[in-house]
Amino acid sequence: MSFVHPVWFTAGIAVAALIIGYVLAQRRARRHTMRFANLELLERVAPKRPGRLRHLPTGVILVGLILLTVALAGPTASTKVPRNRATVMLAIDVSLSMESTDVSPNRLDAAKAAATEFVKELTPGVNLGIVSFAGISTVLVSPTTDRAPAIAAIAGLKLDERTATGDAIISCLQTINVFAKTISGADGPAPARIVMMTDGKQTVGRSVDDAAKQAAAAKVPISMIAFGTDHGTITFQGSVIAVPLDTSSMQQIAKVSGGDFHTAATAQELKSVYSQLGEQIGYEVKQADVSRPWLIAGTLLVMLGAAGALVIGGRIP
Repeated sequence: MSFVHPVWFTAGIAVAALIIGYVLAQRRARRHTMRFANLELLERVAPKRPGRLRHLPTGVILVGLILLTVALAGPTASTKVPRNRATVMLAIDVSLSMESTDVSPNRLDAAKAAATEFVKELTPGVNLGIVSFAGISTVLVSPTTDRAPAIAAIAGLKLDERTATGDAIISCLQTINVFAKTISGADGPAPARIVMMTDGKQTVGRSVDDAAKQAAAAKVPISMIAFGTDHGTITFQGSVIAVPLDTSSMQQIAKVSGGDFHTAATAQELKSVYSQLGEQIGYEVKQADVSRPWLIAGTLLVMLGAAGALVIGGRIP
């Protein structure tokens, strides 16, 4: 929590001055009382004082004023705010290497389950689109806050030959650009991000380096997720083919685009990565005003102290 320091300092001095003034006033009243020549007569005619209890209402009022001073200083605190205008394109690799069983039951089925969970948990106000890619990239779902089409598209993913990673990035950027024109407003362009899950390097299509540079120019960071292990294999046309991860190219894409890179060797790790990205994408931390509770508490204490002073001493101090 933070405060507007000049106001806090000035108001604090004012409250301190009230406390000092009250103490001095009490001492002055005692000196004036001692001027009476006949103290025995004074005790008979003066009303009975409530003793030290009379200071309690004043103390309550002063505490209330301190709380009001805090409210006046404008305290703020970090608060998570949903990114309701954000756009996310989830790109999922469906190349034949995703058939590898190094992740149970296989990479594609595990990826489907994790992606579905990511979609369900994503902040409701975020616009989500789905792209699948193998030899070509296909926009399955345009950005929308309706999660049903995305879940259905993920469930229907099918394997295909080759891997066009660069084309997938360009497809995501084009989709984001078209969608941004429909939601642009006074707040400027909405933040956008590409989340790409893949297990291998590009084999066909546009250069991934050029695609990453276009993402950087458009200010659309790419979160790359390398899914699988270096021991994956598939059987293709009767031959066993190794399908290790190509993390170096994925790291380069993330770096050039201004995004981040993650690895997941198991289905649970993939779900964990998606969960972390969901928090980063779906929310932003802002400083929010939290003076209201201080204002309410301070006002109540001042009123309570004033009421107590009337009951105990017959007047407000």
